[in-house]
Amino acid sequence: MKKALDGIRVLDLSHFIAGPYCAMLMAAMGAEVIRIEPPGGSIDRDIGPYSPSGKGMYPWHYSCNKKGITLNTREQAGREILKDLIKNSDIMVQSYLPKAKKSIGLEYSKLKEINKEFILVSFSGYGQNGPYASRGGFDAIAQGLSGMMSITGLPDSIPLKSGAPVIDYGTSLYGVIGALLALRYREKTGIGQEVDVCLLDTAVSFMETVFAEHEILDVDRSQIGNRRPYTAPTDMFKAKDGYVNISVSTDTIWKRFAKLIGKSEIVDNPKYKSNKTRCENHAALAKMAENWISKKNVSEVIEALNAVGVPAGPVYGIPEVLADPQIKARKMIEYLDYPGEGQIPIPGIAIKLSKTPGKIDRRAPEVGEHNHDVYGSILKYKDEKISELIETGII
Repeated sequence: MKKALDGIRVLDLSHFIAGPYCAMLMAAMGAEVIRIEPPGGSIDRDIGPYSPSGKGMYPWHYSCNKKGITLNTREQAGREILKDLIKNSDIMVQSYLPKAKKSIGLEYSKLKEINKEFILVSFSGYGQNGPYASRGGFDAIAQGLSGMMSITGLPDSIPLKSGAPVIDYGTSLYGVIGALLALRYREKTGIGQEVDVCLLDTAVSFMETVFAEHEILDVDRSQIGNRRPYTAPTDMFKAKDGYVNISVSTDTIWKRFAKLIGKSEIVDNPKYKSNKTRCENHAALAKMAENWISKKNVSEVIEALNAVGVPAGPVYGIPEVLADPQIKARKMIEYLDYPGEGQIPIPGIAIKLSKTPGKIDRRAPEVGEHNHDVYGSILKYKDEKISELIETGII
């Protein structure tokens, strides 16, 4: 079956999460993605968790469907080989700091001289310009700088980051969107461009109306736990055997919820009639919800709420996620066989295309696993030359 990005070749020189996951998504959609690591492997292979055999598992969930080669870009001979690969490719994903990027020759001004149709997707902590451009950055740093940590957590707690690296993954998605937009422009003009995405920009873009609240309303949003600031009751509540999230986010849903919990008489009460007044009186509503939910099991609460059209869901642990029938039906956990390690669960592809669906169907490559395949098929190197390049440390 054909995929949406069949015929597109991507060079992946990135590491950690944002860049590699961007490249993996393109691979899942049909692109030929070649992960280029230094001889011996990329630095992210040394990050835990570690498999029973001692291998770093970190790249396993963002290097699937890729081919893996090695190339020493610190050496001039390696940089010349990289130029030849660029001539024969469409997109590069990279996450070097500007100084290192320049030393390798990855500035877009140089790349477009090699291939005018080439698209460069540059990942960084702070972007390709500005006073912080030369700094390294990670997900938590961006969450802190954006103000996100200041509004996350229970009241009066220390600032908290998200449990999952949402900024890394959000930046990955922006990278994919940027690459696709650049491909569309190239279709019309025959000219490539650079896509500049960074963790800080992503984190700031995720901050909803927080900045307008400060500037226009003179209100600084505080830590309010799992409650939403502008709908009520929207929060997490404790049932007899676990926790439940509910979202009463419109007047219609409010009427359904009030009737279900036996409070129909307050539906038109001025204190609860609109979202605005319900938020002003959220504490009283939370108490009503808590009294109703606390006497029931999670499954009873979920069944009752969903039956009347009130969005609700359990708060799962990891085993429950893996066993959930909806997650299975959507194929959001794929199991891949890693030699010597067994079946490894990998998050699936969230974008579902009806005609050209993406799929994770090949494990992440070992270091240099496809050297002979890639260098032989794309650059037409003979086995003797490839062996010589390996012996001299170029690949």
